[in-house]
Amino acid sequence: MQLRIFTEPQQGASYEHLLAVASCAEECGYDAFFRSDHYLRMGDGDPRPGPTDAWTTLAGLARDTSRIRLGTLLTAATFRLPGVLAVIVAQVDTMSRGRVELGLGAGWFEDEHLAFGIPFPPSIRERFDRLEEQLRAMLSLVLPRDGWRPPVLRTVATENRGITELAETIGKFRKHFEASGERQKKHVEHWKNRLVEMLESRLLEKVLGGKEGEAKLRELATAVAERKKDPFTAVSEILKGSGVEG
Repeated sequence: MQLRIFTEPQQGASYEHLLAVASCAEECGYDAFFRSDHYLRMGDGDPRPGPTDAWTTLAGLARDTSRIRLGTLLTAATFRLPGVLAVIVAQVDTMSRGRVELGLGAGWFEDEHLAFGIPFPPSIRERFDRLEEQLRAMLSLVLPRDGWRPPVLRTVATENRGITELAETIGKFRKHFEASGERQKKHVEHWKNRLVEMLESRLLEKVLGGKEGEAKLRELATAVAERKKDPFTAVSEILKGSGVEG
């Protein structure tokens, strides 16, 4: 079992606070330190001493720690241009001697984007297109470097709003994940299981609707649970049958 620390410094924390937590976690034997990639506090309260940048923080921790792995949960695809992010991640990974784990998400916090002048695509489909572009950049600009182990890539959906887009995106890239090591294989398997749970719990029933839709959903869930159908294929069938766009 691996134990990891996750922090949300947008709620009010300086670099010194984060370094203290990361250093303590390292000394206590924890395996990794993760932080959110947000600039705006969520909810009421005092956000002081003010926002910190996730990758600037990780660059500092790369030099101020020695063993613990470092990463984001999650870096929004809307925050940084694909090529720029690839360079940033590669540099921080080098600074940490190969301890970086990159978490990528499609982005969801519209108020944060407005507050900091960051364009926010209103369409889930467009945001996942950007996520796909980020993944392509990481795979094309980072993976080919000789003698360098690429940072671990993680993808997640925000709540359940983007689950179908998540399925499509991971479906496109899972071959790359599965070819990159056991950690990525486990992550793909995790999301396969999540899709199974969502099918079985009928969270997608509203997409199909009616008794006919409910029967189809149950049929797909059973096929997935019995390993007769891939979860990604099942979700694609739901999309095609419903005509729903992101």
